[in-house]
Amino acid sequence: MATPSVSSPGSSAVNSSALNSARRLPFTARPFFENKARAFWILQAVGWSGYLLLRGVVSISNGLSLDGVIPVIVEAIVGYCITLLLSTMYGQYRQMNRLVGIFLTIATLAAATFLYAVLDAFTFSFIATSTPGVTLTRLLGSVYVTFTVLFGWSALYFGINFYLIVEAQIDQMEHLENQASSAQLAMLRYQLNPHFLFNTLNSISTLVLLKQTERANAMLSRLSSFLRYTLANEPTAHVTVAQEVDQLKLYLEIEKMRFEDRMRPKFDIDPRAERARLPSLLLQPLVENAIKYAVTPQEEGADIHVEVRLAGERVQIAVSDTGPGLIEGRIGSSHSTGVGLANIRDRLVQAYGPDHRFETRSTPAGGFSVEIEIPYQLEDVNREAA
Repeated sequence: MATPSVSSPGSSAVNSSALNSARRLPFTARPFFENKARAFWILQAVGWSGYLLLRGVVSISNGLSLDGVIPVIVEAIVGYCITLLLSTMYGQYRQMNRLVGIFLTIATLAAATFLYAVLDAFTFSFIATSTPGVTLTRLLGSVYVTFTVLFGWSALYFGINFYLIVEAQIDQMEHLENQASSAQLAMLRYQLNPHFLFNTLNSISTLVLLKQTERANAMLSRLSSFLRYTLANEPTAHVTVAQEVDQLKLYLEIEKMRFEDRMRPKFDIDPRAERARLPSLLLQPLVENAIKYAVTPQEEGADIHVEVRLAGERVQIAVSDTGPGLIEGRIGSSHSTGVGLANIRDRLVQAYGPDHRFETRSTPAGGFSVEIEIPYQLEDVNREAA
């Protein structure tokens, strides 16, 4: 006995996020039902072949000859054809009002059971008596068998369809969640550009007012290169540590024109971690935060240390400075733009969920550091998920 699949062709597509979740399960029926027409015919053929084999073995074991198996074959063929009609009618009923559909389903099942029982009783009358015909006793016996068969087939039909409908809804919810996550991640990334542009353009404006045109032109050129880098990468994409450090150095060249020797950056990058991927423009706000709270308020400026190292399967990132340390408002975001450490924390949650570490520290002697730990990844998982 076979069970059909969902008759709606629009639900046959399975999105990539659903397939990824299916691969995580030890067993899943998703691949089998990707082609619903093929799944229906396979189940129909296997189910009724198994029913024919079972009934045939039982008939032979009860003493019937091979000729007596012929009615069993006819019974299986008739049942196969009737269930084909049932699958078509059930598919139409499922699109109707629920109460109307239930009533028509019960009525159709009863009519199919009676028709199947009449044909079954008439077929077996050829081997039971010398005068073929349908008697009440034989009809009632056939009704019990045929009702059991068709009711079981119908239950499996609706059970599988319900399962596939639930799976399709789960797929849609996962797809919408991925879209929402990507949109939120893009929003967080796009917040960085206007925040950085505001400070840089303000510095360029100051240089123009001071008639330092060469320095203003140089800063504009470096700003153009930096923005070209930010626009070349998708907001949800991951870049390598080497690429992120390159753009960070380009950013510091722009800031170097503002602070000169007051800003003293230092990089300590583990060569083994250079190929690891992380969200684009993750480090720039951390360095900008250090410039704002360590370099700007101190006449002598401050050192900014960027360290990236590989520890097993984890990438550890630290951005520290020699500024005054923890002061009120530093942990929060910038009041002028709403962008700061909170932005980085949210981006890490969006990119890695709970599989990351984000800590801030301040020493009594002065200095502030941000430590991040993320999984060691070589592939852009966000781009693949999109």
